[in-house]
Amino acid sequence: MTTTEPTVVETPGGGTQHVWPLPVDETTLLDLVTTVFTDHWQHIHFGPIIEGAAWEVGAPGAPTAITMNDGYATVDFGAWHFHLCIGEHTASGPELGRIRRCSRAELYRSIGSDGAPVSWGARLFNGRDEQMMTVLLPNPFLTDRQEILDTPDFTRLAAWDALRDRFLGLSPDPLDRTGKGFRHSG
Repeated sequence: MTTTEPTVVETPGGGTQHVWPLPVDETTLLDLVTTVFTDHWQHIHFGPIIEGAAWEVGAPGAPTAITMNDGYATVDFGAWHFHLCIGEHTASGPELGRIRRCSRAELYRSIGSDGAPVSWGARLFNGRDEQMMTVLLPNPFLTDRQEILDTPDFTRLAAWDALRDRFLGLSPDPLDRTGKGFRHSG
């Protein structure tokens, strides 16, 4: 288990995030990927989110398979798939293997200007600390199609609560249920 208190990070765009590091061993990361994509696929969006680009992809259905080969997890949706290097990769040699492998994983929540959370997710980073993937978890202020809800639906924090419990040993945090939506005025 990791620390119960998050690290508070100020992002380049001026936003505050609470970050909880996760172990980066293959077993834990495969469990995270499998849990997110088998238990929560219909409510998440995912892809790299970096300065200048955000890929918010919705899964077309549950994965047909999640497999491991030479350190890579493959999440296969049938018509398309993606790979994440989460374990020891040897085919490309030790230096590329180190660069490609996930070296940092975290659960995070973004905090609005009113001090209440506005989004929740998980992220993986490679050996160069480049983002491999962000998973945007179900949000109480948005529908599964990312349309703004008139009234927050805090039952949509079930995935966040389940991941906090499973990977951090933390119970639901009342702070997560204080937001009123995407309001950024004090």
